[in-house]
Amino acid sequence: MYGGVALAILALFFIAIVYARYFGPVDSYAGKVKFIVEPGQTEQDVSNNLKSEGFIRSRLLFDALIKGTLHGGKIRPGGYELSASMDMWSLTSTLARPPYFVFFTFPPGWRKEQIADKLADTFNWTPVQKSEWINVDTNTSASYAEGVYFPDTYFIPSDQKPSLVAQQFRANFQQEYAPYADVAQKEGLQWTDVVILASLLEREAAGAQDMSLIAGIMLNRLKVHMPLQIDATLQYMNGKEGNWWPVPQVADKSIESPFNTYLHAGLPPHAISEPGLGAIKAVLNAQKTDCLYYLHDSKGQIHCSPTYAGQIANIKKYLK
Repeated sequence: MYGGVALAILALFFIAIVYARYFGPVDSYAGKVKFIVEPGQTEQDVSNNLKSEGFIRSRLLFDALIKGTLHGGKIRPGGYELSASMDMWSLTSTLARPPYFVFFTFPPGWRKEQIADKLADTFNWTPVQKSEWINVDTNTSASYAEGVYFPDTYFIPSDQKPSLVAQQFRANFQQEYAPYADVAQKEGLQWTDVVILASLLEREAAGAQDMSLIAGIMLNRLKVHMPLQIDATLQYMNGKEGNWWPVPQVADKSIESPFNTYLHAGLPPHAISEPGLGAIKAVLNAQKTDCLYYLHDSKGQIHCSPTYAGQIANIKKYLK
């Protein structure tokens, strides 16, 4: 009888040693810290980082446990709150769940509602939260209705309030734009005008190589009080859920809207998209040209002319 008890105690002692050596926490008194899984990292990359940062003792054991925990899935990129005081099961369980901090990216040229759609999908926002995000800056000033959220990759807590997400995007824009504020002033441009023009460029230019020339043409049109005639503004005014940038139709040019740059000369009331630095730089370094008209041929090459007659000739030459 005593031999059996001794054997059981010995077995428990052995199990405790094995647990502590391989499955137990590395540091029972450690606090929680942020652990980053970058986009594109493999489970092996993650296990190497966990080992080097002192969260686990055995990479092989972690690799085996995480595969079973993920059930064929992958560790999602983002930030996880981990601690060296976690045992192996708690750690793998945490990494198998959605991260607390999420990478969120949107490109130049998106309008606010597009970003809102992606935010709502990423963070499971309710319609009320989505609406709050869309309107948080619009309600502040018409100048902030669009164009003041910098296109970038952000690191956002999964429970972040919509208003704070907007604040993060806007703060990044202000930081990125700040170095160009003096340049805009020297060019005699208000920052709101720069943002509006840059937002038009993001949607209108076929590529970065065209931006400077198109910016010069738009500025020429403004100087002679000629309507800008930007198709992207027609798309903006007609955009709706499921199709934020519909293909413009000839009839759209007759629709009464302050964003219809075929009917109204001057700039639209506010930006139509979120511009990147490339478009902002193009506005501030617009190409000097006498052109007032331009078009893109079937290969995406731009052709411009100072006269409408020249534009007609270009249409016949490059588009027919």
